[in-house]
Amino acid sequence: MSKLRVVHYINQFFAGIGGEEKADHKPEVREGVVGPGMEFNKNFGDDAEIVATIICGDSYFNENLEEAKAEVIEMIKKYNPDMFIAGPAFNAGRYGVACGTITDAVQSELGIPVLTGMYEENPGADMFKKSVYIISTKNNAAGMRKAVKVMAPFAIKLAKGEEIGSPEKEGYFSRGIRKNFFAEKRGSARAVDMLIKKLKGEDFTTEFPMPNFDRVEPNPAVKDISKAKVAVVTSGGIVPKGNPDHIESSSASKYGKYDIDGVMDLTEETYETAHGGYDPVYANEDSDRVLPVDVLRDLEKEGKIGELHRYFYTTTGNGTAVASSKAYAAEYAKELVDDGVEAVILTST
Repeated sequence: MSKLRVVHYINQFFAGIGGEEKADHKPEVREGVVGPGMEFNKNFGDDAEIVATIICGDSYFNENLEEAKAEVIEMIKKYNPDMFIAGPAFNAGRYGVACGTITDAVQSELGIPVLTGMYEENPGADMFKKSVYIISTKNNAAGMRKAVKVMAPFAIKLAKGEEIGSPEKEGYFSRGIRKNFFAEKRGSARAVDMLIKKLKGEDFTTEFPMPNFDRVEPNPAVKDISKAKVAVVTSGGIVPKGNPDHIESSSASKYGKYDIDGVMDLTEETYETAHGGYDPVYANEDSDRVLPVDVLRDLEKEGKIGELHRYFYTTTGNGTAVASSKAYAAEYAKELVDDGVEAVILTST
């Protein structure tokens, strides 16, 4: 019996091409296995083999989405695969979004089974877990062997059209699909069992998990805004012209802190947006449309606010992991408090 044919997608880092400086690498295809593909082939055994590996830089894919999808799909077609695997991406945001996007596209356009893997807080997981199978992984590449050990046999089951078990059994993120089954106990009895376990402090698994909303208690109102130091923070990607800190257009791995002391207006010649999730034309023409420095200067002159803080903080919210966003905020919130800022205006797109 011939082996199942698998095409594997990885980014520039796992291909050994380079890191962020090579993130603009254009799609290319190489025969056989590259990087983590070796671990997949080892776990496939005699059932499957990777016949080709497609490599694409994270920035190139996310900044040229439609073109990149079309290029990669054309590359895949030539190999007539039985299965397509992307990643695993772990907690790399742009890589995760790329893996989710291309697996979803391959599934819908080529009609073949697809699989990827990523950490639960990767934005790609939240975006695509209902449309494609995504195996849950650790948050970094140290979990590669464990991830592949789960992904490889699951991929073979998908390719062979075998019955897929529950998310808990197979290790993939829940897709929100509910199936009828016959349980040994009726619902009321199961509910009472769960209640007793909860009252005893014992572990139990709910049959209907509720969403976990992150609630933040609001601060008290500013006592006198006319005397307050006000800062501006944005996820709209406004940066000095040229994006000196190279903040990524999506799935940002950093934020910027920029001095606006004496700046009265964010002009087309001095500021722009690094954001890749909205049409940048109007923001590039006048960055005050996203970060209203000009209006705040007017309010400062009129005495309606005490003063505008000399620094603003910025990143791109497009696809950026929630965990990363929280970490950035924790860092600069401390700086803002230390600098005597009493109010922050957070702007988006």
